This record gives sequence, C-alpha cells and structure tokens, in this order.
Amino acid sequence: MSLHLHFHGAARTVTGSCFMLETETARVLIDCGMFQGSKSERELNYQPFPFRAAGIDALCLTHAHIDHSGLVPKLVKAGFDGPIYATAGTADLASLMLPDSGYIQEMEVNQFNRRNSRRGRETVSPIYTEEDAVASLRYFRPVTYGRWQDVVPGFRARYWNAGHLLGSASIEMEVTSGGAEKPLRLLFSGDVGPDHKLLQPDPDGPRDLDYVVLESTYGDTDRSGTTIERRRRMLRDEVRAAMHPSGVLLIPSFAVERTQELLVDLLELMEAGELPAIPIFIDSPLASKASAVFKRHAGELRNGSDLIQALDSRSVHFTESVEQSKAIDRIHSFHIIIAASGMCEAGRIRHHLKAWLWRDEATVLFVGFQAQGTLGRILQEGASTVRIQGEEVKVRARMRTLDLYSGHADGPELKAWLADRLPVRRGIFLVHGEDPALKALQKSLADIGHAPGAIIPEIDDIYDLTGDHAVRVESQDGRLPSTSAGHRDWHNDYAQLLLEISEAVDAAADRKAKGVIIRRIRDALKDRSKEQAR
Repeated sequence: MSLHLHFHGAARTVTGSCFMLETETARVLIDCGMFQGSKSERELNYQPFPFRAAGIDALCLTHAHIDHSGLVPKLVKAGFDGPIYATAGTADLASLMLPDSGYIQEMEVNQFNRRNSRRGRETVSPIYTEEDAVASLRYFRPVTYGRWQDVVPGFRARYWNAGHLLGSASIEMEVTSGGAEKPLRLLFSGDVGPDHKLLQPDPDGPRDLDYVVLESTYGDTDRSGTTIERRRRMLRDEVRAAMHPSGVLLIPSFAVERTQELLVDLLELMEAGELPAIPIFIDSPLASKASAVFKRHAGELRNGSDLIQALDSRSVHFTESVEQSKAIDRIHSFHIIIAASGMCEAGRIRHHLKAWLWRDEATVLFVGFQAQGTLGRILQEGASTVRIQGEEVKVRARMRTLDLYSGHADGPELKAWLADRLPVRRGIFLVHGEDPALKALQKSLADIGHAPGAIIPEIDDIYDLTGDHAVRVESQDGRLPSTSAGHRDWHNDYAQLLLEISEAVDAAADRKAKGVIIRRIRDALKDRSKEQAR
C-alpha cells in the first residue's frame, strides 16, 4: 500500500486549507480554500494549482468558510468534475458564499483594472466569476453526520460535528489500498469550535486513529474562564465605552455565524436593559442571505429560537444595495455597523473604515482572528496611518479587541479535543496556524500519552504515511517559503515605507527640510540603481 499526504495550504499559515490523499489509484482532496493574509499569500490564489485538477477524483469539505472552500470554483474551472462531499449545512452556505466570493472578485478586479489602466499597467482577471461559482455547485453531494460515505474505491469518509459553524465537520477517512489487511484511519479536524459557542454543540470525533491533522489557530492562547455570560458583559462594556453622540462602533465580522452570534448577544443586552436600544446595521448582502439559511436550520442549532428573535428585531437593519450601504454614512447619532470582511481585506467594511478611521468619535472592535499582513492585523497592532484602496487614512479611531467570539478552540481546548481522540498511533500534523501558535501547541501536546510528537509541515510538503510513522518524501520551497508564510511581506513593508515617507515630509519644518528628505531618498535610489548595474 502507498499513501501520500500533500499539504497544499494552511501549512505555517492560517488560511488556504487544502490537503490531498494520494494512493496508487486515487487522489482525494480535503478542502480547497482561498489564501488570505499578506499579498504574497493572496497571490497564490491566482497561480495554477500544484496538482492537476482533472486528476482529482473527489473533494471532501470540512465547512463553508472561504479559507476552506473558496477555490472550489477555480478547481472546477480547471477541470475537476468529481463529487464534492459536504454536510447539508455546508452545501447550503456554500451556495451563497461561493457566488458572493465570485461577485466580490469581479467587482474588486474591475476597480483594480480601472486604476491600472490610468497608470498604464496591465489588467488582470478574477480568479473566478459569480457564474463560475454557480456552475461549481452542481457537484455538491450532501452527507449526514455519523454515517460512512463511500468517496472513491479505497476511500470512505465519516463526518463528525466540529462545533465551529453550521454544517462544520471533522472528517474521518479510512483508506484501503494494495491489498492491505486493514485500512489506515485518518482524522482531519477542520476548524474545531470552542467550548462556549452560542449556536453550536461541543465538537465531537472518533477515537483510535493512525493520523490526525489538527488545526492550531489559537494554539498559543488560553481563554480559561470564558462563558457566554462573561462574553456578554465584556461586549456590553465595549459598547458602552464606544457610545458617542455622533459616533459609531464598527465591527469587522465574518458574515456567517459570527455576525449572527453578535446579534443575539447585542439584542439580549438591550432586552435586559443593560444597553439602550441602538440601531444595528448588518451591512452585508451575504450576511442577510446567510441569516435566512440559519433560520431554516434553526432546529439544528443551540438557542435557535433566540437567533430568530434577534434577526426579526426592529433594531436590526439589513442593507442590500450599495446605495443603502452609503446611506448609513448620513446617520448622525450613535449606531453599530457589522460588516464583512472579518479581516478588513475586502467588502464593505473597508468603505466604512475609510469614512471613520480618521475620526476620534469612532471605535473599531475586532472580534475574530486577524492574520498577519491583513489590514485588520495592521490596525490591531496600532498603525497611525494606513492605506486603503490606494489612499492614505489617518487612524484616530479607538482600536479594541474582544477575542471571545472566535469560532476556534484555544490551546487547552485543542489539547483536550486531541486527548479524546487517543490513541493516535503514527502521527499528528499541526496546520492552520502561525509560527507562535504552532510551536506552542506542539510543546503542549508533547506530554500527551499514547500519541507521537507533532509535526509542523511546510506548504507543499509530501509525507509517506505507510510506515510506522510519517516520513517526509518531498518538500517544494517554491510557492511560499516558510519565511513568507504567516508573516508580513514586502508589500506590507512597502506600504509602511510610503506612509513613513509621507509622515516625515509632512512633519519637516519648512520647504528646505522637506527637500532634503526627498533628495536623500532619491540619492539612495540612484546608488541602488548603480549597484544593480555593476
């Protein structure tokens, strides 16, 4: 029997989840997600897949978040025509999220190309279009939690509720090949939910495995003592502190589930009299459509009736059109805006940030993970000026973080989840994390009995799983070196340099001082050009 595991995404970085299991006769993908984060990572979305799409026999999706499913339309466009196995909840959400992703790409590429045309630069094409995304939906095949599903000959899968998102799953995979007496048993965790989720149950999974591929987004974080009540108190305090007669509370949030949880908590606080009635604008067409899906699946959710009540509240306003979104700017009393994207990399939140960042009566509240290199992370780390769509924006708004709405388990919860899967006989791989989280979780897991040491793979690494332990058989350092994965890149440094030059020139005492700064920069560039010419 030959079985290789390929790590084509979410290796030493948080996004782009994509793993391939390969035997002599079949290739199966687990997830096909979009890269987010620094520009170096996002550029991978435009590059060809590191495998032949038409050679993939099946795709199994853990859940619908774009960093796990966002390149499915690209995969189909490139020649994949096999089944896509996903839970009914994942399929329903993907039917909204993938076309929305295609539409956003088309709109943003159109804007980018207009700027490029004015600058005399080449234009680009979207990764895929809304039409491409709709075309990919016909390959989805719904599966049921807890039931074995034949995937391709030699592969069968069973889905376990991961407690992360409506429809989210950890995928157990049994692989039989080459006349082996018994199958190899693997578990891909997907994103594991925390213990204090409002709408989702506690994560579940099987025991007695050969390999586990485990997420580690918050592997270096301990949120001990977190409860729904404590989270609501902290949210109440943040809203109260943000209240300004003519101000706003901006909450960058993922449109699916996190937005719905925030709504329930905000409305509960208002109903209890701990907050006054405050207009809440959900400025995301996707969030509006996703909320309708959540309503249909309310019977499968914890506190589903509370969610329905919050969605129907008079204080909640869903905006669909661009005109409705822009009209929010004309409100002159305190209000709350919840808008995607959660990392401020796309969508309507960027419009609101441009409108409000320079005003000290505004507060920005981060409620989820901000990957390295994203605008959200740059703001969270205290930038005084940022560039949004090519424009400089001064940051005077308050930056706050409330990390208790994350859909991810923290380090101790991940360790406990893995302990419940024991024994794990041959190998544990840590993925979906940045270096500090990966290394902290690796160290934490070292004292778990009946489990081997955890491996941290690089992107595009290939491991042979057929022996008593995993053996790396190939490492490709081409697409994204480990020095770039999960880190700020030269694009971030370049944008920061432009801001620093602008600030230095503005701060110079007079015209002469300004000229000295500019001349020194020009001289440095000339010296660099002479060095390159030698």
